[in-house]
Amino acid sequence: MPTRSSKSAGASRRAEYAAATRRAIHEAARELFSAQGYFATTVDDIAAAARVAPATVYAVGGGKQGLLKAIIEARTTAPDVAETHARIAAATDAAELLRFIVNATRIRFEHSRDLMRVVADTAPHDAGAAQALRTAQASLRDGLTRTARRLAELGALRPGADAEEAAETLWFYLNNNAYFTLTDDNGWSLEKAERWLRDSLHHALLNGVNTTPRPPVISGPR
Repeated sequence: MPTRSSKSAGASRRAEYAAATRRAIHEAARELFSAQGYFATTVDDIAAAARVAPATVYAVGGGKQGLLKAIIEARTTAPDVAETHARIAAATDAAELLRFIVNATRIRFEHSRDLMRVVADTAPHDAGAAQALRTAQASLRDGLTRTARRLAELGALRPGADAEEAAETLWFYLNNNAYFTLTDDNGWSLEKAERWLRDSLHHALLNGVNTTPRPPVISGPR
């Protein structure tokens, strides 16, 4: 007769297997969406890449729309998001905070650029992709709004600027479209884009108090 401990161990193994299966399906979907596009990827493709039955993909992810939504939501609730918010709240130097948030958005873009390009291209034609895009944008706006408020609390914004304007300015410079323009259209490296964005935002937002002004970098290696 099974003991309580053996039942617990069995439940734990089932939970581990379910989590591993979910990860495999999410990773397969993300890679295929990024490589092939959303519409060209089928549930059968995802199932084959994850080495599960198509029915499992539907059961775990709810099909393609559910998977795309889950992948984006998982990114917006990852542990590093809370760590970023804590770093923003604890900042005492405006210039350092600006350097940090630009670097954080650059890293976020670097890790998700292929998928976010697919999401942005698909959103006008698919309700699930549109919702996923709104979720990603809301997460980024939240971090930028927190940054703007902290800059205002530090008394670092230029005369006449408030936290709301600062948040919109940060969004203009640091949303995915800005990075796509600089890297895809201009052909800049991410390093060059990061430098230019950081220096441009410094001059657009900060008043020179508790900061070290630097001229925008507009040339250099790509």
